[in-house]
Amino acid sequence: MAFWLLKAEPTEYSFADLLRDGQTAWTGVTNPQALANLRAMRAGDRAAIYHSGEKRAVGVARISRAAYPDPAAGDPKRVAVDVEAVAALPAPVPLEDLRSEKAFAGSPLLRQGRLSVVPLTDAQWQAIERLGHRQP
Repeated sequence: MAFWLLKAEPTEYSFADLLRDGQTAWTGVTNPQALANLRAMRAGDRAAIYHSGEKRAVGVARISRAAYPDPAAGDPKRVAVDVEAVAALPAPVPLEDLRSEKAFAGSPLLRQGRLSVVPLTDAQWQAIERLGHRQP
């Protein structure tokens, strides 16, 4: 199983929307590197949902269908994956907390701020899980 971080603008489609819907097609990705990351996803992989406008990870999702042609794109190079909600993180994880984590040194999340689909290492995933479950 691999781990990913998927960025969403909460005013367009928030993690609360994903929880309500249960599952959605993750469409609209245009960046070539982000598309390559989508193509690498497999059913069963886990993803942290990150609200880009708020700059924080807010929930956990599961990839339920690997990459397929993006039905909204009309471009054969673009792909989508299906994502299903798992659970909200009890404590959202702000970007500044991730910056201070040793595991995120050199991460595309920090180096390529506009990349919308980011691979995560096991250590990075564990850091998000730990920080997201801390007591207030």
